[in-house]
Amino acid sequence: MIARTEIAQWLEPSSEHDKRYLWVDIGLILLIGLNIIAMILQSIESIDQRYNSQFFYFELFSVSIFTLEYAARIWSCVDTPYYQQQAGTKMQKRLRYICSPLAIIDLLAILPFYLGFFIQSDLRYLRVFRLLRVFKLTRYSRAMQLLLNVFKEERYSLFAAFAVLFIIMLVAACAMYSLEKDIQPEHFSSIPQAMWWSLVTLTTVGYGDVTPVTDLGRLFGGLITIVGIGMVALPAGILASGFSEQLSRRRQFYQLALDQAFKDGQFDAAAEPLLKRLRAELGISHTEAGILRELMEKRYQAMHCQD
Repeated sequence: MIARTEIAQWLEPSSEHDKRYLWVDIGLILLIGLNIIAMILQSIESIDQRYNSQFFYFELFSVSIFTLEYAARIWSCVDTPYYQQQAGTKMQKRLRYICSPLAIIDLLAILPFYLGFFIQSDLRYLRVFRLLRVFKLTRYSRAMQLLLNVFKEERYSLFAAFAVLFIIMLVAACAMYSLEKDIQPEHFSSIPQAMWWSLVTLTTVGYGDVTPVTDLGRLFGGLITIVGIGMVALPAGILASGFSEQLSRRRQFYQLALDQAFKDGQFDAAAEPLLKRLRAELGISHTEAGILRELMEKRYQAMHCQD
């Protein structure tokens, strides 16, 4: 019988440092990719009608695999490094895992299939939830993990930026409603209807389906367009700053580990496996790690020469 610890190792994403279970990652990534392709092809009515049975059996196979994966992750999560460090019983740890974002995505990715057996109605609109399977790739992408960390770290700043954007959008809608309601009652008959114009203008999309025609309305619309350019740049600047800060933290953490390896002025060969694993976990490239190590060596050599 396969041990629970071994299953936990199978399901943990492999790194460049440890590729023993890379075949499991490749298989799951390939299956997720094929599911996205199948969902796209099913949206073409002629293809869906012709290969409906094949799509159904492939969906049945995929849901079976994803269900086994979901159950195995819940069962073995207590043996992963993250949950081993947490306090509580095994049941409490499993409940915490079930409520985690990735576990919720795993559940939503298979839930529409099972709902079809209990709800007697057209559930084709629930197919969109199958798109959530693409987010399962987050486990295997350092870039996606970095993006999620940035959103988590900058959530308060982003909330403040979007709150200001909403207030400006509301003010713009109220003003345009007052200026254009008599001339264009079909487009600005109410403030909620005017909010469509303010939204597309502030986001600089400008579809052109609703435009002001009065002189004051055009003047005000031009001012809102200029304000919108700055408002769109604000969240982008926050995210760019967050990315830069996250990358800087990872480099500093790796440099700290390098400094520990050179604590006696000479590189400790025993620290090499730890540095390799740390480099893989932090997403630092071979080239960047080599440059950091070379700089560290030169620094300690200079310090040794001065002594």
